Order: sequence, then structure tokens, then C-alpha cells
Amino acid sequence: MRVLIVDDHTLVRAGLSRLLQTFGDIDVVAEASTAEQALEMALFHRPDLILMDLSLPGRSGLEALSDVRAHLPHVHTVMMSMHDDTSHVRDALDRGAVGFVVKDAAPAELELALRAAVAGQVFLSPQISAKMLAPLIARERPTGIAALSPRQKQILRRLGSGQSTKEIAAELGISIKTVETHRARMMETLGCRRATDLLLLAVRHEKDLI
Repeated sequence: MRVLIVDDHTLVRAGLSRLLQTFGDIDVVAEASTAEQALEMALFHRPDLILMDLSLPGRSGLEALSDVRAHLPHVHTVMMSMHDDTSHVRDALDRGAVGFVVKDAAPAELELALRAAVAGQVFLSPQISAKMLAPLIARERPTGIAALSPRQKQILRRLGSGQSTKEIAAELGISIKTVETHRARMMETLGCRRATDLLLLAVRHEKDLI
């Protein structure tokens, strides 16, 4: 695997070069510090993969990525950044990047990203993947009454009908403390500050608790 490293810090390039050489069958063929040099070195050396920093002096790594893709669409590019801003990640992927890793990633993570890229697979640092998936997971997570467990709905229905904690515990065959714990968790889930707020919700959503 022939790799071009693009980063504006000399020591970072040197460290990455030494690290990549330890991975086996990886050859760092050139280095660049600007977007202009990145395209120049890519055209001259024709690497299999470019490891590119997002932040470059002058034109950004994203712009450099677009330049390279326009001239060498077959060359894979993995972006690097100190930050895990999802908007930058999406922009990089839209421009054709096949990987995005944070600079504090473990060496093994970087190697996985490079090998995945050459294999035509997309690799994102786990913390980036987590941030990008979080909104999707949140949308699928139930809220309000729907977020309550079956047992909590049983208790809330009985609270709404006027039963006391002691009566609910006896009817459901659980301890009074268990009923109180469920009530506290329901108040937290439903955003109720007072017990009366919980009772009002129980009455209002009586049909949803059946």
C-alpha cells in the first residue's frame, strides 16, 4: 500500500511516517504540507491512499480532497482531525473520503482505517460513529408514556384510579418500596416535579395505560 501523508506539521508527518512503516506492507511514498502540495504529490507519485489532515494552511483538507478526487478518482482518502465535528465528517464523506479518524486514535485504529479504505470500505473512529448515530437512536427511542415499562404502566394506572401505594403493592404482590421506586423513576421519565403532576398524567392518559 503506497501512502501519501498530508499534514502541515513536520513532526506530525514524521511521527505518522514512522508509525505507518511499522504496520507492514505500507510504504510512505511522499509527504505534503498544503492542499497544493497534496495534489502535486498525488499526481506525481500516484499513491493508493492519502492520509490527509482536515486543517491545512490556506485551502483546507476538504478542498484538497475535492482536488484529488477530481484528478485521481481512484485514489482513496482518509481524513484526520483533532476534532470529531459531525458536519465536517459528513462533508468529507460527501466529497469522497472513505475514512475519518481523530488524531488521538490508537495506532491500531489508524491501521484499520487505512486497510478498510484500500478495501473500499468506509471507516470512522468509534467516537465519530457514536456521535453520528446518536440522533438516529434518539428518534427511535420511545418517549412519554410509551417509554414506561409494563409494570410502571400498571402502577401509574392504579395511581390514577386513586389507589394508595400500600394498596398497589398488595394488589401487584410487590413491596411498598418497589412501588415508590417505580413512582420516582416514572416522575423522572415523564418530567414530573410533583406527585400531583404524575397523577394528572395518569388520569389524562388512562386509555394509554391499558
